[in-house]
Amino acid sequence: MSAFGEQRIARRFAALRQQGRSGLITFITAGDPDLGTSMEILRRLPAAGADLIELGIPFSDPMADGPAIQAASQRALRAGQTLRRTLGMVAAFRQADGETPIVLMGYYNPIYSYGPKAFAADAKRAGVDGLIVVDLPPEEAEELYRPAYAVGLDLIFLAAPTTDEGRLPQVLAHARGFLYYVSISGVTGTHSADAGEVEAAVAWIRQHTELPVAVGFGIRTPEQAAKIAATADAAVVGSALVGVIERGLGANGAPSPGLVDRVIELTASLAQGIRTVPAHGSAE
Repeated sequence: MSAFGEQRIARRFAALRQQGRSGLITFITAGDPDLGTSMEILRRLPAAGADLIELGIPFSDPMADGPAIQAASQRALRAGQTLRRTLGMVAAFRQADGETPIVLMGYYNPIYSYGPKAFAADAKRAGVDGLIVVDLPPEEAEELYRPAYAVGLDLIFLAAPTTDEGRLPQVLAHARGFLYYVSISGVTGTHSADAGEVEAAVAWIRQHTELPVAVGFGIRTPEQAAKIAATADAAVVGSALVGVIERGLGANGAPSPGLVDRVIELTASLAQGIRTVPAHGSAE
């Protein structure tokens, strides 16, 4: 295991603070549109400016996701993607990159079927750094966070516009790595958040935790990413990247020439947008 094998997420956010900027977290669905194309995108994301990577676990009923990511899950499942293949992608990625944090994002059913303890051990062995399980509330997360924390995986919880003073302490009680703030009420990729509302929400969250705060849902352009970067520790972009993949598929569902390049180009422009503004609390 490399020197970055432990606490990659904490190391990356510390490095971002030293650089005086927010981070870019990119999301793609593992195996979309096929294993080879997805693997090529994954490998090229860090050089394009992705500071952390969320790798989606394909699931047949992704209820928190909008049409773009739902379709990506269906494409990946049709192409034969499984949870074990997703872990294999991370292991392959780690052969060349020991620094970039990878967070698996998905739903609890595949993890439950795999076995939480076995999954945590295998995920850590593959090189995973954290988990976001969107349908596992904090009150019911013990059967996952105990084996995850035992092997050094961060379990990342979500807060939303509906999270209030009574609920936030429960969300934060066992949160590690960073807090994911869902900036809109609804599913991914449907509409954009109001920057002022996000700023107020992040400021309120910071009163309750020292964890970095990443903001996702509704960020599609470099300009939107820059507005979020001025407030949060990281901006999360998923549906916009997945949309590039979808638009780059031929009538037979096969990737067209240049599809990967277009995903990487959008990633680079998002990263550049974030780098145009100082992070919250940085010197002007």
